[in-house]
Amino acid sequence: MKLKTLTTAMILATVPLTGAFAAALDRSGQSISAFLQPGNYFEAGISVLDPDVSGQEAGTSATNRQIGDMAGDYYFPSAALKLQPTKNFSFGILYDQPFGADVAYSGTNVFVSDATNTILPPESLAVIRQNTINTTFNNLSAQQRVGAALTARGVDLTTTAGQQAFQQTLTQYNTIAQVKAAIDAGVLAGVESAVDAGLADVNGLLGTGNTKVEVDTQNLSFILGYQPTENWNIYGGAVYQTIKGSVSLRGQAYSLYNGYDASIPEDSAVGWLAGFAYQIPEIALKASLTYRSEVDHKVNVTESLSTLSALALLPNGAEAAAAIAAASGETTITTPQSVNLDFQTGIMANTVAFANVRWVDWSNFSIRPYKFGLVSEAVGPLVSRPNGFNLVEYSDDQWSVTTGVGRKLNDQWAGNVSVGWDSGAGNPVSTLGPTEGYWNVGLGVQYSPTPATFIAGGVKYFWLGDAKAQTGAQSGGSDYVAEFEDNNALAYGLKIGYKF
Repeated sequence: MKLKTLTTAMILATVPLTGAFAAALDRSGQSISAFLQPGNYFEAGISVLDPDVSGQEAGTSATNRQIGDMAGDYYFPSAALKLQPTKNFSFGILYDQPFGADVAYSGTNVFVSDATNTILPPESLAVIRQNTINTTFNNLSAQQRVGAALTARGVDLTTTAGQQAFQQTLTQYNTIAQVKAAIDAGVLAGVESAVDAGLADVNGLLGTGNTKVEVDTQNLSFILGYQPTENWNIYGGAVYQTIKGSVSLRGQAYSLYNGYDASIPEDSAVGWLAGFAYQIPEIALKASLTYRSEVDHKVNVTESLSTLSALALLPNGAEAAAAIAAASGETTITTPQSVNLDFQTGIMANTVAFANVRWVDWSNFSIRPYKFGLVSEAVGPLVSRPNGFNLVEYSDDQWSVTTGVGRKLNDQWAGNVSVGWDSGAGNPVSTLGPTEGYWNVGLGVQYSPTPATFIAGGVKYFWLGDAKAQTGAQSGGSDYVAEFEDNNALAYGLKIGYKF
């Protein structure tokens, strides 16, 4: 069964939709199949994703309102150039956009600011309000309470008459229970009014608008391969990666962070990859295993929090707010390590079976912008996080599998069908990407107008996994603020290729 001509035809039709809508921030799937094509080769492709992710408030949210589609459409290009200067050495440059996010909430829900929002959850704010009132009132001496009561009545305590009234009232306060009770009630009402006015001022610091997030990355992989025999290919190289993004948190779900903005300037860093492949061209057998390292980015994130002064509501909070406002430091963002296993083999004349297995180390991934982290350490004890918390983190590693069958119909046409599964990266999961994995089905077709050129296209339909969404302050626990169920996505891809 000689299937050598299928070695390229079937695999090419399965991409560029390998990742599309994977767990966490995974996007492209980081395939290196272009590098493993025989001879000199070039390709360019584009994938488009149209997700629909909606849900409703739940869990710790005080309301149960609907949440409209919060996942933005996006596209990501890819390109590859592979050269085979000798039979034993090959070189390739691969471009893709491996990780990303595009999120924007809208409507009326806990992720959009409105006039009913409070600086902390209402139950927490009620406790702080009562403690502040009690502390303030109990710390007032008899002289201060009498003075406050007389001042409220319009008595000028700087005059002789005012001082006489003060002494007389103070004596009555200390000797007549009814006078004491009346003055205490009036002063207490004044303290309550002042505290409520202060809280109203603090609540006025909250942000306006909606929660939105955008993260973009780009990869250039420079790969050198050594083929000691026709069957083996050992390869490795450097990966140049850039990252940039922006985050805006709004709505009651984020309480004190309602008004937080962060801008991540574009940063570049270098990682590496290594792997090996084995093939038997006569039966269209090809297997490859590729490891990609973490990539560390150290960036000075521009952060602002309009509610920072509200830390004064907490013990020693005023000093903490001043220190945080003056603080500066780098934020480390480490994109995760991953492993891809790709396999294909001929199963009958003109037909191959293929599979891809991918692992991504999301359980060790987190983002904690510098000032965000300092604020989280200040308020962490309120939410049982004494060491603070992260803006984004995931509890599980991602596993994904795509498998299918491809068939050559004639010298110009080939097609394939595939089924995919993704485990997700934990549940509950971040409000900035509230789905847990997926199932999908895909169809691909490839047209080769000449033996050296092809055009490939594909479409995939995703059933997105139900998930509970939690804020950074809730991560690591079972609390959540919303549920997202019965969601889906549709992906399209187009690729052109040239063998020379």
